[in-house]
Amino acid sequence: MAFVGPGGAAKLRLRRRSLQPAAPPVVNPNAAGIDIGATTIYVCVPLDRDAAPIRHFATFTEDLHTLATWLHRCGVTSVAMESTGVYWIPLYQILEARGVEVCLVNARHVKHVPGRKTDVQDCQWLQALHSVGLLRASFRPPEAVCAVRSLLRHRDTLVQLAGTHTQHMQTALTQMNLPLHHVLSDLTGVTGLAILDAILAGERDPQVLVAHRPPRVKAAPAVLAKALVGDYRVEHLFTLRQALESYRHYQRLLGECDAQIAALLAAFDSTRDPGAPPLPPAPRSRTARRHPCRSTSGASSTASSGRI
Repeated sequence: MAFVGPGGAAKLRLRRRSLQPAAPPVVNPNAAGIDIGATTIYVCVPLDRDAAPIRHFATFTEDLHTLATWLHRCGVTSVAMESTGVYWIPLYQILEARGVEVCLVNARHVKHVPGRKTDVQDCQWLQALHSVGLLRASFRPPEAVCAVRSLLRHRDTLVQLAGTHTQHMQTALTQMNLPLHHVLSDLTGVTGLAILDAILAGERDPQVLVAHRPPRVKAAPAVLAKALVGDYRVEHLFTLRQALESYRHYQRLLGECDAQIAALLAAFDSTRDPGAPPLPPAPRSRTARRHPCRSTSGASSTASSGRI
């Protein structure tokens, strides 16, 4: 055991005192924490603001306004909530309209906080962490940008649904042994849709169907005619008809969505100087060069088959 002199004992006690952890300073004294759920919302305000500092509310619009009024009565000016799905959006908009600063937290940032077992503890942790400034808010664009972003996400969903029905058309054609989508580069192009309409109208003669091919199509007429000889079964024609109608339905919805997006974008203020020179054209990507040792028989066979 090392000997400690009279002065050393005092220094040791002072060192032990300095090693004790200090409580973090309160940065946001008027902070609250909110745990968002699909049907219930748990809120925690500072303990000295209300006799019941932890309350739960339903997710109906009337209850959200009641929640915002209670926060205002408790003197809350800043709120932290997790961005869980899309459940946070209605409450976020109501609190933002009431002038409350909302700190939208990425759920992954507080996922591994120890001791979080229930929704009540979640809102308490959010309130405690937000009060000492340990939470970082996610980026939230202006309202006009949010509106355009919502429509763009909806448009992406419409494109995916239209693509799903295109696959249904390809499946019906494959089951009838009509490899039209292998001969034409785009089944939903002008030529493909014209041929599909003729097939569903009752036409079965390949030469008559090939007549819908415009001269600019690279597929050879003979190859296209061979792709139109198959087993036209009633059940597959029914599937093809419904898939084509569904595809066109989503194309109409896409047109309406594009018009709405254009109307929102037209309301944006231009930040570009009218006297500034135009932007240079986008650089063209270089096409992959074929390896000199690679055989070109595959390319010649594809060209001879009439595919594009």
